[in-house]
Amino acid sequence: MEIVLNGRSLQLPEEIKTVQQLLEYLTLSERVVIVEVNREITPKEAYQRELQELDEVEMIHFVGGG
Repeated sequence: MEIVLNGRSLQLPEEIKTVQQLLEYLTLSERVVIVEVNREITPKEAYQRELQELDEVEMIHFVGGG
C-alpha cells in the first residue's frame, strides 16, 4: 500500500495496515507522537484505525533538549 507520509510518498509492506503498525515499522511506537490522518488528529485510542491507499499521514514527534 502507498501512503503519503509527511508530504512524501511511502510504499508500505503488505503487513502494515494500521496506524499502530506504521508507528512500530517506523520505530516510533515508544515515543510521544502526534498523528494526523487525512487532516484529522488520530488519538492514541484510535491507533488501530486501518490505513487506506494514498492516505495522507502527518507525524510529529518530540525531541528532548535544552
